[in-house]
Amino acid sequence: MSPLRIAGVIPARLASTRLAAKVLRPIASRPMVEWVWRAATASGLMSPVVVATDAEEVAEACRARSIPVVMTSPDCPSGSDRVREVARQIDADIYVNIQGDEPTLTPDFFPPLLDLFSRPEVEVSTLAVSCPPHEFTNPNAVKVVTALDGRALYFSRATIPFDRDAIGFTGYRKHLGIYAYRKAALERFASLPPSPLEKLERLEQLRLLENGIAIYVADAPRDTIGVDTEEDLARAAAVLNGFEKAGL
Repeated sequence: MSPLRIAGVIPARLASTRLAAKVLRPIASRPMVEWVWRAATASGLMSPVVVATDAEEVAEACRARSIPVVMTSPDCPSGSDRVREVARQIDADIYVNIQGDEPTLTPDFFPPLLDLFSRPEVEVSTLAVSCPPHEFTNPNAVKVVTALDGRALYFSRATIPFDRDAIGFTGYRKHLGIYAYRKAALERFASLPPSPLEKLERLEQLRLLENGIAIYVADAPRDTIGVDTEEDLARAAAVLNGFEKAGL
């Protein structure tokens, strides 16, 4: 059996609402998107790893740093739709959707995500970590519950599972928004309309579950810092400055 061809795609739009042009914000001497691309490339598991954008400013910044770029339509409603556009230009068996605002990703996040594809039943994979106590009730920290084989049963902004008898349950799992898709699953996902639960919770992955497309969840090595605010940026900068000093 020939090895799977795996492409990494980093959707990077300029028009972010909460933190303007965040993918180009400098952190420890590099734009945010470059940190993400470096981590994905250093894993050695994906070729190519490209930035998918509709903004020439993002494209120019990437080209200046020898980061491959694919221009996508400004009408793409989501990052997944950008990945689908890339899939129509770059042939692969699996596409990894890597958030452009997760600069603290490191190469060791990718093996657990991709190792799941040794199982033929896996069409889509994602990652989760133990949820820190201060985020148990935070609706921005999405929780996931899984079956014993790792298949996601549900994702929610609510605190799930519900601790009915107040036993002090602490085993909540926080979902990290990085996905890998077999090509057919990506195409089907992007062709489906937004689903009822997706619209209710504002969680795109519920479209897959509502349409009978299983998502399997692996354990990530640690939590990440998704950057949406100036405070997030400062926390990420503290981590990445440490990487710089360590020569990473």
